[in-house]
Amino acid sequence: MELYNSEIDLITVNEKIEALRGEVSKAIIGQKSLIQWIINGLLCNGHLLLEGNPGLAKTTSARCIAKTIDSGFSRIQFTPDLMPADILGSYIFNPQLHQFEFKKGPVFSNIILIDEINRAPARTQSALFEVMEERQVSIDGHQHSLDFPFLVLATQNPIEMEGTYRLPEAQLDRFQLKIDIPYPSAEEEMAMLSHFKEGKDLSSLKDIQTVWSVQDLKYMQNLVHIVRIDDKLIQYITQIVQQSRKSRDFILGASPRAAIYLLKSARAHALISGRDYVIPEDIVDVSLPVLSHRLIMSAERELDGVSMDALIKKLLKGIEVPR
Repeated sequence: MELYNSEIDLITVNEKIEALRGEVSKAIIGQKSLIQWIINGLLCNGHLLLEGNPGLAKTTSARCIAKTIDSGFSRIQFTPDLMPADILGSYIFNPQLHQFEFKKGPVFSNIILIDEINRAPARTQSALFEVMEERQVSIDGHQHSLDFPFLVLATQNPIEMEGTYRLPEAQLDRFQLKIDIPYPSAEEEMAMLSHFKEGKDLSSLKDIQTVWSVQDLKYMQNLVHIVRIDDKLIQYITQIVQQSRKSRDFILGASPRAAIYLLKSARAHALISGRDYVIPEDIVDVSLPVLSHRLIMSAERELDGVSMDALIKKLLKGIEVPR
């Protein structure tokens, strides 16, 4: 049966998104923005980098969203002694068959949680390049394809510097979004404490139900591609990435992949907002999570103590918004 057509049933879309939100909210108090961005990543089939201070439920959020989808889940704890074979797998000799057999590593799953991704050295980080971009693993001249879906949800702590490695730009560019997780508001923290006062363990995901099948995920991802976007907004996205490369605020501007993710993320943002068309505000809203980990500010701006968010907002203000 054909699942897709040129029409978007916004009622069905909203029901599916609200079902996902409802399950995640059982374990995550507040953090509505975080949940929205994770859903955006799912709709775009993109990898997500979750960054925040310790204790902000980064790992719990990734585990929770994985449980809501009827697919495989694997967790990899990155450490300084982790080797590429520990992630990808390796060929092992089988004495009974007198031949080498490929033993798959934990990356051969669907939803991959990489905890503290910045704790592994460059050699291990490089092992993720092909698998994140091409959804395949090449070992000893053999290619092993990964099943759909394949999404990496990686966490990192921006505060701890000891025993960590900076992610290379080529790897950062493969993440669709970098989601900065703030501290909860006073109201959200009180609600969380009230749950614990009643004896509820928010780290336990036993109450989280699977609400999306793999077919549901394919259906939703397909809808993103038919969300309407005017040519003026395509030009607007082009101006943003082009200007980021010309601006003296940055020594590294946005890549063509960033432009593609601005387009996809804006379409998904519109769909999550209940529309089948993109408006300029969608592009503005997705610019921070799409660009913040891709741009590198100049030494002058670093000395000035300017934040990356402020520079991206300045970049957007300098470009006329189409109406």
